[in-house]
Amino acid sequence: MDASKRQFIGISLGGLAALAVAGIASVTYSLFRYYLIPKPDSDSKGKITIPLGDIGAGNAKFFEYNGSAAVVVTKPDGSVVALSAVCPHLGCIVQWEKDRQDFLCPCHAGYFTPDGEVVSGPPPRALEKLPFSIANGTVIIG
Repeated sequence: MDASKRQFIGISLGGLAALAVAGIASVTYSLFRYYLIPKPDSDSKGKITIPLGDIGAGNAKFFEYNGSAAVVVTKPDGSVVALSAVCPHLGCIVQWEKDRQDFLCPCHAGYFTPDGEVVSGPPPRALEKLPFSIANGTVIIG
């Protein structure tokens, strides 16, 4: 094997090694940021307002609250519930099933009532309730 072929193979292997090191460093950094560094508290601990007219009876309105998915449901009887939309099983975002009037966790088929109580599936507890009030036709979360 002549010197130019050896030099080409050496440069190629060096480049592959550099790419591998860069990939490992990127994955390590991502895991470090995700698991070890706490998410900064957002200043969105204020109040979220949603007009009742934007929801409608039997419907749900999803939004972000304190950096996490949340939902307001207006039940057919007119009562309102504000919940975290994060399933307590594995952290998936639940979906509102209007025809069934319940929540479904798409990850492992956990079902919740409109009040967030577990009906079936693997979720270990109910959806977290959020503090809210209603004033002048507006739901105020927080």
